[in-house]
Amino acid sequence: MALFSSKTWPQWIADYRLSHTHPVNESCHLVGIPVIVISLFWLPIAWLTHTPYWPAITLFVVGWILQFVGHYYEKKWPEFFNDWRFLFVGVRWWLDKVGIKKSC
Repeated sequence: MALFSSKTWPQWIADYRLSHTHPVNESCHLVGIPVIVISLFWLPIAWLTHTPYWPAITLFVVGWILQFVGHYYEKKWPEFFNDWRFLFVGVRWWLDKVGIKKSC
């Protein structure tokens, strides 16, 4: 059970993979997902240290542009439009894809 559902992580990842089969989409996600995650960590650090926000905001926007460019090639809307939990599944997919974490 994962993400407050009856699905397991492997089921979530399998569903996510169905909308991420085009090589351009996969490449855009392989770059865009970590860029978004880095920006989300960078923003509060910038706020706490009173440093400029624009690098974090720029990374966030660029990461999302990459996601939507990828889905343009995939010809499918992002899965999170149907279920917000896919925002978290994308990170798990990325971890699996780069060999950091296997689906459990």
